Amino acid sequence: MAIIPMKALLESGVHFGHRTHKWHPAMKPYIFTERNSIHIIDLQKTVKALETAYNLVRDTVAEGGTVLFIGTKRQAQETIQNEATRCEMPYVTTRWLGGMLTNWRTIRQRINELDRLERMRDRGDFERITKKEALILSRQIERLEVLLGGIRKMVGLPDLLFVVDVRREATAIHEANLLDIPVVAMVDTNCDPRDVDYVIPSNDDAIRAIKLLVSKIADAVLEGKAMRKEEPEGEVAQAIGAKVSAEEPELSDEELLGEATLAKISRSITIDEDSDIEELAEELSEEDGEQAEEDEEQAEEDEELSEEDGEQAEEDEEQAEEDEEQAEEDYEDVDIDEDEEEE
Repeated sequence: MAIIPMKALLESGVHFGHRTHKWHPAMKPYIFTERNSIHIIDLQKTVKALETAYNLVRDTVAEGGTVLFIGTKRQAQETIQNEATRCEMPYVTTRWLGGMLTNWRTIRQRINELDRLERMRDRGDFERITKKEALILSRQIERLEVLLGGIRKMVGLPDLLFVVDVRREATAIHEANLLDIPVVAMVDTNCDPRDVDYVIPSNDDAIRAIKLLVSKIADAVLEGKAMRKEEPEGEVAQAIGAKVSAEEPELSDEELLGEATLAKISRSITIDEDSDIEELAEELSEEDGEQAEEDEEQAEEDEELSEEDGEQAEEDEEQAEEDEEQAEEDYEDVDIDEDEEEE
């Protein structure tokens, strides 16, 4: 059964493309026909592409991945925000900042700065500074919230991008291609689909069409999260069952039901937690090492700049001395000329 019936796609206007003179030749395989100088999208291919994208998003989220919703055009902003919030995924609706993926470390620092300023405001620190300073910081909080509010909970790069309007979000798609992040996108007849990994041919201007497709992608995210919650419980049950069955011939009923078994189970869980903590500590130490190397490089560059500044200062001093000597010579020449005129 199709994820979305053909009738629902027709009622939402998903099949309407742009005018024929605005089409992109690469979209020819997805165009069904032409009517009144408007291209009609082949909805059979839309249904198949949507099913593929739905399964991809569901499996990615089930494996613990993150899907970043992107839609900065006016028709898509509200829908993207509502659906991404419903499925608890990051989103971008105001403006795509250049380097939001390729320069993620800097973006993460700005998010941390936003958190710091909000903590200051909540503690009442703004009341202990001047009104002008408090106003400047408040405006900075508002600006950062508008630009980065949708990705505040995103701790790392996303595993998948879902984009509305490929032409408008060309920078985001380019950055995703550089980082080998798969892109799922609603592609209209006036767009280039060659940079998109999973093309959903559809109308990206109608609000009803955007709501229909974005809601289905959000449903895929929720289904993937449900699968993510079910799988660990089944794995733990299987592991405990295998352990008990392996120890049955050697242990008595009292030992199986006694404190020793519970202690072993708790000990195994503690070991797993310790291993996770060690792995996390190693990752943090590696990040600290990289940051330290960057700090050292920055310090070396600062030293080189300071040395250059010192050399420049010496040259300036020498030039100043030469200028003084030249001025004295000019002054002596002027005195000699005055004496000659008096004689």
